[in-house]
Amino acid sequence: MPKLTSDEIEQCMLRFPDWEYYDNAIHAEFEFENFKDCFSAMSRIAFECEALNHHPNWSNVYNVLTISLSTHSVGGVTKKDFELADAIENIVEPEE
Repeated sequence: MPKLTSDEIEQCMLRFPDWEYYDNAIHAEFEFENFKDCFSAMSRIAFECEALNHHPNWSNVYNVLTISLSTHSVGGVTKKDFELADAIENIVEPEE
């Protein structure tokens, strides 16, 4: 899968207002009510990652989940990253 150009990434980012692009990856942070809800979302996301055979760099501290997506084999962002971001958005409902 080819690496997206800056213009292509910018266009895709319009669909993901809560995500940012920097350091050759797209990033998001989601806050939950508690650790259990955060971990539950991570478990659901893990199944999507396996289905897409694409895995995030992520971390969790108590109720906050931080996610970075890039395609390591091409050294940047591909459509696969946006496919996973879309799946994550369908799972995670961040608190406002």
